[in-house]
Amino acid sequence: MQLTHSSTPFIKREFPIVLICDGVKGPANIGSLFRIAEAFGVREIIFGNSEIEFDSGRLKKTARDTHRKVNHSQSHDLNETINNLRGKGFIIAALEITNNSKPLHDLQWNGTDKLAIVLGNEAHGVSEPILKLTDKSYHIELFGENSSINVAQAAAVALYHLTASK
Repeated sequence: MQLTHSSTPFIKREFPIVLICDGVKGPANIGSLFRIAEAFGVREIIFGNSEIEFDSGRLKKTARDTHRKVNHSQSHDLNETINNLRGKGFIIAALEITNNSKPLHDLQWNGTDKLAIVLGNEAHGVSEPILKLTDKSYHIELFGENSSINVAQAAAVALYHLTASK
């Protein structure tokens, strides 16, 4: 028998994880990020380098009301936001393939350290100025010809990897 949301055995938890969205614009992607963040107990989503239309029907439909449950904010200066998070003890990690990035499975996280994961724009990834502010970059190893996946899918893979055994 299929279970409903209220009858699953899952225990609600929150992790000290913040998602920083650098230029993410697509309403469906943003809605998906809300849904994924709520599902994996993310503390907050911070949007920057884009104007988000939070009243978008597409965003709301995809989010399935999670945009009302997940703390979120709009940063007008991601440099300052990242530096503020670093000052509060956050590790700043980009989810981006670069010449220095390590495979995601190399990211060791104990479940209690404060972690900010930077996600990039749908077409261009994490911008170079923001990438320079991160402590490290991690990529998802892919085995096809394509070197990237959708930003929301990438966030889901990373959050599952980080929270599965915590």
